[in-house]
Parts: sequence; C-alpha cells; structure tokens
Amino acid sequence: MNFDLSEEQQLLKNSIERLLADSYGFEKRRIYQTDPKGYSDAMWARYAEIGLLALPFSEKHGGFGGGAVETMIAMEAFGKSLILEPYLATVVLAGGLLRLGASEAQKADLIPGIAEGRLKLAFGYAEPQSRYDLFDVETQAKKDGDEWILNGTKCLVLHGDTADKIVVSARSSGDTRQKNGIGLFLVDADAPGLSRRGYPTQDALRAAEITLENVRVKNVDVIGDPEKAFPIISRVVDEAVAALCAEAVGCFERMQQITLDYLKAREQFGKKIGTFQVLQHRAVDMFVELEQSRSMAMYAAMMVGEDEATERERATSAAKVQVGRSAKAIGHQSIQLHGGIGMTMEYSIGHYFKHVTMLDMLFGDADHHLTRLASLGGLSAEQVN
Repeated sequence: MNFDLSEEQQLLKNSIERLLADSYGFEKRRIYQTDPKGYSDAMWARYAEIGLLALPFSEKHGGFGGGAVETMIAMEAFGKSLILEPYLATVVLAGGLLRLGASEAQKADLIPGIAEGRLKLAFGYAEPQSRYDLFDVETQAKKDGDEWILNGTKCLVLHGDTADKIVVSARSSGDTRQKNGIGLFLVDADAPGLSRRGYPTQDALRAAEITLENVRVKNVDVIGDPEKAFPIISRVVDEAVAALCAEAVGCFERMQQITLDYLKAREQFGKKIGTFQVLQHRAVDMFVELEQSRSMAMYAAMMVGEDEATERERATSAAKVQVGRSAKAIGHQSIQLHGGIGMTMEYSIGHYFKHVTMLDMLFGDADHHLTRLASLGGLSAEQVN
C-alpha cells in the first residue's frame, strides 16, 4: 500500500494544522470550553470556511468528495489540538449515515446545511443495556399511517445536547438483539416527546441522555429501509473507528512532544532529566507505540472503504486494539515522566491522557476489538506484513 500523501492531501494537512496552530492553543481551548455549548461556534464557522465540514460528501451535494484518508488527515490534526467541536458527531457519524443511507432528496436537503455549518447532527445508537453491541436495540418504532412512533432511551449521544437533529436507531421488528429489523429515523431536537439531558464527559466534550416518548417521525424522515439499517450503521461505525484511531495518533504525537520538551527543560540533581538514560529509554518506548499506532491507523483508513465487511472489520478492529494499548502505554509514560504536574488540571498532558482513554472506550475498547478480531479469524500473514 502507498501511504504517501498526494499534493492535495498535503495541502489539506498544512491548512488544517495552520488554522489550529493559530486558533487552538491549550489556553484558548479552555476558553472555548466555558461556552454553554462546550465548544466554539466561531471555530465551527472556520471549519466550514475552509471546507472541512464538506470534506467527505460528494460534490453534487456541496461537498469535496474526500474519502477516509482525507478524514484521517483532519482527525489527526484535531487530535493534536484536542478540539471540542462536534466534527465526529455531525460529519463522520450522522453525516456518514446520510451519505451511505439517505435518499437523494434527503441528501440534497441536509448535506448542504452540514457543509455550510448551519446544521449540526448527532447519532443516538447506544442504550443502557447495549454496551458495545450496535444491534442491541430496545427503542421501538411503530408504524402509524404515514408516520412512525418512537419510544425508548438513548445514552451517551455525543453532542446530542446541542444538535439540531438526531439520527436515532430504533427497532421496527424482531427481537432486541437481532440485526434485522433496525431502522434509522431523523428526529428534530425540539420534537414533542423528545427530552435530553446534557452533561460533560471526562475529556471535556459533551454528550446527552435522550428519552423518546411517543415521538412522531414522518416517512420522509426515515433513512433507508426501516428494517435493514444495520449494515449501514456497522459500516459508518467502522469509518468512525478509523477516524478515532487517526485522532488518537494526533494526540499521541502531541503527548510525546510535550513530554520530550519537559525532559529537556526539567532539571534534577543539577542535570536535565532528559540526559538520564533510563528516561531516554522510556521516551523511545513512547515513540515506538506512536509509530505502531500510526501505521495501524493508516491501514484502517486504507481498508475502511472495502465493500467486503469482514476485511473492513478486521482492519478497523486491529487498529483499535493497537491504539487502545498505545493509549495506556503512552498515557502512563507521559504522566509518570512529568511527575506531579502531569496530574494537574492546569497542565495539558493530563487532558490528552483523559481524551485518549475515552477514545479507547468509544465503540469498543481494545479487549472488545481483540475478541472481535479473533472471531473474524485475525489478520493474515499478508496483512501483517
């Protein structure tokens, strides 16, 4: 596989990194966090101006026709700056469901609003009993004439408290854990019967608990077949996992750099602690973990477009396993090498560690994906090499 970026992809990388370097330092991030929404509307508008919100969508719907590699570039840059804005929720998750499952009329109606920054979406998939199983859906969708009536609860809806619309997975037929019988329904955030409780997550993002009580959804707001949405959900989540791996790599790179800078500056016993060989070895261990994760994130980005589900799932699970293990290894080393200051809220390294820990848990931790990878037969020798 060719992992070199094209000229256009390198320009994209440079433009995002330049924007974030100018507008998203750690202190500015803390200011953005104090907004009631938990992020900066001004930065969201800047993302729209340079085309980031239009990146994965087709040109006929107002997008730029980018793929998983372009998303990887953006997410890695976002990871370096620990952005707070709902890019994953709106563009990767809900936007991915529209891109792969919506009708042409729905795409023409909704995607330009996302691309221009006017419309923010969220994806309600998780439920209290479901853990990491996307098909474990108890929320019910009952047909009533030309409408559907939704009842149920969704938890950990990323940025669900500020979204304009929420894509909800609900069961239109079958038992709770069947993969068939699941539909996707687009619900207005202010729809009668919908209530949401927003809260901050451990890594300073936002999420919401959403309750649906006899919420009515028109047929025109059903995305795809109301009984056959699971393959779309599974594919979009694989894309999201690849994006999260890239974001984690951005975090890892910044964590390593911050730690190296600290080792070069901190003095103990009259010497820079970076001159102590044992600490140099630990810094090298961080670098090895970073590069292993980078390689697997690239592999996931290259494979996530595969139509064959098994190959796609193997790649994304393998990447998630590596990233989850590296999150612990790099996180522990970075905190320990900083000593007590690494645990303070005033210093950035602890915030990075919190975020990569949350990334490990999102859509399944390393143990979950190792189990899934084993059930899929693991990676072949050709894939490993």
